[in-house]
Amino acid sequence: MGEKMTLTDAEMEFIKEELGREPNPLEYGMLDIMFSEHCSYKSSRALLKLFPTEGDNVIIGPGDDAGIVNLTDDLALVMGMESHNHPSAVEPYGGAGTGIGGIIRDIISMGAMPVALLDSLRFGPMEDQRSRYIFEYVVKGISDYGNRVGIPTVGGEVEFEDNFKFNPLVNVVCAGIVHKDDIVRGIAPNVGDVFVLMGGRTGRDGIHGVTFASEELTSESELESRPAVQVADPFTKKQVMEATLEALEKINIQGLKDLGGGGLTCCLSEMAGKCGNGALMELTKVPLREEGMTPYEIMLSESQERMVFVVHRQDVEGLLRVFDKHELTYSVIGQVTSNGRMVVTQEGEVMADLPTELLADPPLVEREAEKPVKDDEYVEVEDGPVDEALLGLLSSQNLASKRWVYRQYDHEVQIRTVVKPGDDAAVLRVDDEKAFTLTSDCNSIHCFLDPYHGGAGAVAESIRNVVSMGSEPLCMVDCLNFGNPEKPEVFWQFSECVKGMADIAKKFQLPVTSGNVSFYNETEGVTVNPSPVVSVAGIMDIKDIRTMEFENDGDMIILIGTTNPEMDGSEYHKTIHGLVQGKAPKVNIEHEYVSAQAVLDIIHGDKNKSITAVHDISAGGLGVALSEMTIKGDIGASVDLSRVPGAEELSASETLFSESHARYLITVTEASSGEILRILKEKGVSAAVIGTVGGDSLKILDDENPVEINVSELKSAYHGVIEKFMA
Repeated sequence: MGEKMTLTDAEMEFIKEELGREPNPLEYGMLDIMFSEHCSYKSSRALLKLFPTEGDNVIIGPGDDAGIVNLTDDLALVMGMESHNHPSAVEPYGGAGTGIGGIIRDIISMGAMPVALLDSLRFGPMEDQRSRYIFEYVVKGISDYGNRVGIPTVGGEVEFEDNFKFNPLVNVVCAGIVHKDDIVRGIAPNVGDVFVLMGGRTGRDGIHGVTFASEELTSESELESRPAVQVADPFTKKQVMEATLEALEKINIQGLKDLGGGGLTCCLSEMAGKCGNGALMELTKVPLREEGMTPYEIMLSESQERMVFVVHRQDVEGLLRVFDKHELTYSVIGQVTSNGRMVVTQEGEVMADLPTELLADPPLVEREAEKPVKDDEYVEVEDGPVDEALLGLLSSQNLASKRWVYRQYDHEVQIRTVVKPGDDAAVLRVDDEKAFTLTSDCNSIHCFLDPYHGGAGAVAESIRNVVSMGSEPLCMVDCLNFGNPEKPEVFWQFSECVKGMADIAKKFQLPVTSGNVSFYNETEGVTVNPSPVVSVAGIMDIKDIRTMEFENDGDMIILIGTTNPEMDGSEYHKTIHGLVQGKAPKVNIEHEYVSAQAVLDIIHGDKNKSITAVHDISAGGLGVALSEMTIKGDIGASVDLSRVPGAEELSASETLFSESHARYLITVTEASSGEILRILKEKGVSAAVIGTVGGDSLKILDDENPVEINVSELKSAYHGVIEKFMA
C-alpha cells in the first residue's frame, strides 16, 4: 500500500469480509483514519455510555461537533472540548494554535457565535528546558490564535509534573451562544443536496494527523511527524467565522460541519452516514494549495480553516455570493446520494467506493483491564513549621499565580467577561440579567493514585468552582487523556475514571453533552498520569455573582464540610516532601451534593446580600484557600484551627493541607452569621465559624504553634514564580 497503516490484522480481515474484496490503497487510507482511535472511539465508546447525556435543558447531546443546552427562552449554550496533545509535543506553537482553531470551528458548525475559550494545560517541570520551551510556545500559540480571531480566553488551569515532560497535554474548551431557531447540525439529510467546501485550500499538512494521534510518540516523532501537524491561519479563520455566521443568517443551510480530524473522508462520510445516506464527491473540484496532490493526500489532508455546507441546489448561488463577499475560496465538490456509499471520483472515474456505515461506525474493540500492581512502600513524613510549608506551597509551580499565562490572553474582547481569569470560574454575561460560568479542572496525581476517586474528584471540583461563583451546574464536557489503551493497566485507569465521573454526574443530574478521548499519551515507556479534564458550565442571575476575595473587616469566615486526614496525593506531600504515594482523597458523593446545594441555597436565599465571598477548597487545602482569599482581597484574617470540623483528630498540618472534598469557605456579615450557620446545619451540612476577616496578616491560631504571616509576604510567595523561570 506504500503508506503507514495503523489497522490491525483483525480489522483488515473484517474490512475485506464486509466489502467482499481487497480495498485499494485510497480506500485503505480512508478506512485507516476512520478506524483510528481518534475518529472511531473504538476502545472507549462502550464505557462512555455510562455518562448521563440527557436532561431537561439538553437540546443536543454527544455525537455532533458540540453539545447544546438551554440558556434562556431564546438562547442556547454550545460547548465542546478537544485535545491537541501529540501535535503540541512536536510543534507547540502550531499544535496549540490549530487545537484552538479546531474547537472554534466545532462551535461555528453548530450555528453559534464563539464567545469564550478555556485552556487546560500540562507540562513537565519548569526546571526542564524543553518543558519551558513547550510551555512558552503553547501559551503563545493559544494567545496569538484566540486574540487574532477575537474570542476571549477567560480561564483554564496549568499543571507541571514529571510525566508530562515528553507528552504535554493541551486541552481547549470553546463555548458559543446561538438562537435556538438558528441551530444547525453536521448532517446531510436530503438526497440531491450538494456539498460546498469553503475556506482554506487543501494542502499536504495534517495528513495522518488522526493516526499520529492514535499511537505512542517516540524520540523521532518531532522530526517524523511534523508534517502531521496542521498549519494554523487565524486570519482566514476570522473570515470563515464571519462568512459562516452570515450564511446561516441568509441561506437555508441543511447541514454544516468543519473539517477536523480525518479531513474530507471523516466529514462527508459522517454527515451522510448519520442520515443513512451516501456521498458522491469529485476530487478535481477540491481547491488545492499544492500541485501534484494525490487522491490519497486530498482525502486525508487535515488542512485548517475548511467547512462543508450542505444546501439545496437552488440555494447554491446565494451561498456563493456570501463567500465572494468575504473573499473566500469555495467549490461545489459533490452531492448527497441515496445509496449509503461514500464514492470518490477523479474526472468521473471511481477512485473509492465504501459504505458510509463502515466508515462512520467501525466495530468496537474489547480491551482488557487490569489493576496495576503498585509499590506498597509508604514513607512517613515529619511535619515542619506550617508557616514555612504554606509559603512553600504558595510558591510551588502548580499553586502559584498563573498571571504570566493569562495576561497574554485578551479576556475582555466581546465585552461579555464579568469575572476575569484568576477566580474559581469565569463568568460571562448573556443579557442584562443572566450569566453563565465556565471552569476546567483535574487533579492528575489523585487520578494516578485512585482513578475512581480522582475521576469523580475532577467532576466534583469543577462543580464546586461554578457553585462558588453562585451558579447552578448546567452541563459538562470532558477531555479524557490517557496512555496506551492496549495496556491493561492503562485501560483499567480509564475505566475507573469514567465510572467515578459518571457516578457523581448522575447524582447531580449533570449531563455530559460533548467530549473527547485522547489515548496513546506516552513516549518510550513514560505514560502520563491519567488526566480526565472536566469543564462544567453553570447558569446564574448576575445579581448572584460571588467571588473569592475577602472584602470587609469583621466578616465572619465559615468553613463548610468536614476535613479528614487525607494528605496522600496532596500538593503538601508532593511539594514539601517530594512524595506521591498512598491513597487519593475519597469523594463522598452525597456530602458533595448536599454541600453544593447548601451553598447555592444561601446565595440564592433571603440572606443573599450577607454572603460576601465564596471559595472552594481543593489543591493545597484550607491553608492555600485562605491565603488566596487574603491575597485577592489584600486584607488579612484570623482563623482558629480548633474550630475546623474534624480538626480534633488532626495535626495542624493535616488541618491546613488535607485535600478532602466537599468543602467551601464563605464569608458573611457578622450580624447574619448565626442565622446562616443555623440554615446550613438544618440542611445537614457540617459548618463552623472558624475566624474573622481583618488586619494586614493571616493569623492561624493553633494550641501548639500559632502562626502570623503578613499579607505582603503571602503575595511575594504567590506572585512571580513562573515569571522567574520565563525571564
